Amino acid sequence: MSNYSPDKDRYDGRMPYRKCGQWGLKLPSITLGFWHNFGGPQVTSLQKEIVYTAFDRGITHFDLANNYGPPYGAAEKNAGVILKALPRHEIVVSSKAGYDMWPGPYGEWGSRKYLINSLDQSLNRLDMDYVDIFYSHRFDPETPMEETLSALNSAVAQGKALYAGISSYNSDQTIQASNICKENGWAPIIIHQPNYSMFNRWIEKSLLESVGNLGIGVIAFCPLYQGLLTNKYLNEIPASSRAANTSGLIRESELSEPILNCIQSLNKLAIDRGQSLAQMALSWVLRDRRVTSALIGASSPEQVIENSKCVENSIFSDDEERAIDDLLSQINLPKSLWAGE
Repeated sequence: MSNYSPDKDRYDGRMPYRKCGQWGLKLPSITLGFWHNFGGPQVTSLQKEIVYTAFDRGITHFDLANNYGPPYGAAEKNAGVILKALPRHEIVVSSKAGYDMWPGPYGEWGSRKYLINSLDQSLNRLDMDYVDIFYSHRFDPETPMEETLSALNSAVAQGKALYAGISSYNSDQTIQASNICKENGWAPIIIHQPNYSMFNRWIEKSLLESVGNLGIGVIAFCPLYQGLLTNKYLNEIPASSRAANTSGLIRESELSEPILNCIQSLNKLAIDRGQSLAQMALSWVLRDRRVTSALIGASSPEQVIENSKCVENSIFSDDEERAIDDLLSQINLPKSLWAGE
């Protein structure tokens, strides 16, 4: 795809677009994330093919963060090269800052010093004048929220970002953040990025109601729970998977017999819906209209095509909802690393 030209039928209706809450920005129901598979010292032909296939499917939103790699920053640098082939005015590029990026006291969390410096570095790596959405990647308990939010406002005021967002804030923190922005006349929070999936439903406790009342959109990360909600683990744990090394993102306690049995049962429900398990898991996240987009990773263009087909059936019957709730109620998952409440 070195001489890539976008598919002229990319907006043929296959990919629905949803507004970020009350705001005018629309995102594709599926977003491509660069958390995994986009690091390395240089761009690969596979990375290009994944991104261009996504764009040809109507996926116009590409999600990054300063420390995505490995090494840190590599994903933004590679994304900058790959996205040059796409019309900048047709795509939404997001980046985030909050987790560790460089050594010393100014290399993480939510200070103005860190956020502004980080965004400048991200724009340099991306070779872009602005990002569309700039997020506070996590709540900082040691920094006044006013400081963090004023930095996001400065990014928008300076034209370095078009919109401001937050990630992994709990319900109370989200309400407080929105109110602070309103009280100061700052750039509003238009989107929240929480961890949300069948196996991690913490946002249903109160966050979904809060963002709905505030007019804020939601983009769910890890909707496939690090691959557990796919066909990878239906028979056995593949040696090449993240779960094979339980010191990684998937923990040994998440590979218990009840959980694996639940995955098998969910897969049977998916088959009855005419979907793969991954497609059903993504459709399930999107069943609530307050969810603007589901954020997926991809290791191949075929995976992008297959998973993006979830938008063809995102409605669940009452019986299906009850069956899924019943299956999920029978397992005890460890508290998520990203649960906000």
